[in-house]
Amino acid sequence: MARADAPTPKAPRAVAGLGWVWRSIRDSNPIGYLFTLPYVLFFAVFTAYPLGFAFYLTVHDWNIVRDVRPFVGTRNFERLFSDELFWKALMNTGVFLAVHIPAQIVIALLLSVILNQQLRARGFFRVAFFLPFVTSGAIISLVWLRLYADDGLINAYLGLVGLGPVGWLSDPQVAMTSIAVMATWKNVGYYLMIFLAALQAIPDQLYEEAHLNGATAWQRFAHITFPLLNPAFILVVILSTIGGFSLFVEPFVMTGGGPLDATLSLVLYLYQQAFQFLRMGYAAAIGVVLALMIFLVTVVQRRYLEREAGF
Repeated sequence: MARADAPTPKAPRAVAGLGWVWRSIRDSNPIGYLFTLPYVLFFAVFTAYPLGFAFYLTVHDWNIVRDVRPFVGTRNFERLFSDELFWKALMNTGVFLAVHIPAQIVIALLLSVILNQQLRARGFFRVAFFLPFVTSGAIISLVWLRLYADDGLINAYLGLVGLGPVGWLSDPQVAMTSIAVMATWKNVGYYLMIFLAALQAIPDQLYEEAHLNGATAWQRFAHITFPLLNPAFILVVILSTIGGFSLFVEPFVMTGGGPLDATLSLVLYLYQQAFQFLRMGYAAAIGVVLALMIFLVTVVQRRYLEREAGF
């Protein structure tokens, strides 16, 4: 029989902690928590769980058709860094980025400056440039596949001026560049709209005062337009980089990664390992390394561009 002066047993710390959380919710505004619940559930199901499961797979060997998932530790990462195809895919992605990002920025900026003028049918041209971006990438890839064919329209026009046919997708030296040109054509309308929105936010009084002070059109662009476009410029560079690292549909539809793995991108290689060879753990390791590379590259880009812009 317990003594009358015996101390009352304390609740476990976990129970006490949950009680404190519940009292905090009850004493604050429970309606606010209720409104955030859908997003919390969405985040938990579609972000937190897939991310956690991906990290779980990186240290396991899982063939998707089997329930067995043996623990392999760091073996997937060791294999990754010694995989020649991984480094080949990384180099191909770098070639794509080197062509795609500068071309996309220059063309989008040029078109945005033109379409910011008082032109006839300006709205039509804005829609026309933006339309490829919202069109299915697979459909556009199929169209450009015919344009790039050895007997396609591009080589037909080259033949009219006495130039021989070019293996746009069959020559390993030019295949990735050809895909970068096509991706630039598809996505330039989106970045054009970003630049155009930034241009329209610049006050007209700045241009009027500069004109009255004798500034030429180029001086107004160099000293007013371009500096005030820096935030949009940083955004376009970062989004272009993320999109470039995510390259998948174009090489998947047009070349399958060939010829001689010249258009094999990192995401396409991840897809092949996961859904063709059923190496889910290895594919998860590729995905984690890819996400880390994107994060590091975009952070470096942002800090460098913001420092150059004087932010």
